[in-house]
Amino acid sequence: MDGESLYCPNQRCRYYGRPFFQGQLGKNGSSHGQKQARCGACETCVSIRYGTAYLDLHAAPAIFEPAVRALAEGNAIRATARIVQVDKDAVCVWLDRAAQHCRLLLLYLWRDLHVIECQLDELWSFVPTKHHQWPCARLFDETSGEAWVWVAFAPVWRLVLAFVIGKRTQKSADLLLERVLHVTDAPIPFFTSEP
Repeated sequence: MDGESLYCPNQRCRYYGRPFFQGQLGKNGSSHGQKQARCGACETCVSIRYGTAYLDLHAAPAIFEPAVRALAEGNAIRATARIVQVDKDAVCVWLDRAAQHCRLLLLYLWRDLHVIECQLDELWSFVPTKHHQWPCARLFDETSGEAWVWVAFAPVWRLVLAFVIGKRTQKSADLLLERVLHVTDAPIPFFTSEP
């Protein structure tokens, strides 16, 4: 792992957000078997894995990495578990860990896209719930039962800009447009949709 992108995690520190060599971070041994660094300005210690999918990972990177690569190539969870010789539940946890990290990274990098045309569409689906679980499911998940997937697509780039899963309401439509606004630059794109 490359520590050059590591920075002080203390938001009150004047070196917060500055890369390792521009800030006051220095090597500080290890804690619980994981290398760490210490900020010379505020004395905060940080794991060298901070800000990565490896933070607090209890598996060897030599097993985790091939599993994530196999999943990214389209292998099934059980097949991936057989390839790296671990339990399928561990692979599920790793898939969630990698997906959460990818989501955070995408949200950080996915901005100021210059979009000149945006196509809007929706897709109806049904999320089944057993009849006796219906009242409880409705309390915790508004997409139980009838669900709509709202999509904003940039055809020039063949890129999904944003999506929303929810009911067919004005609130969901507004949320989709807010997400499009969040990832695009100032000009308002030309919107198209089917009637």
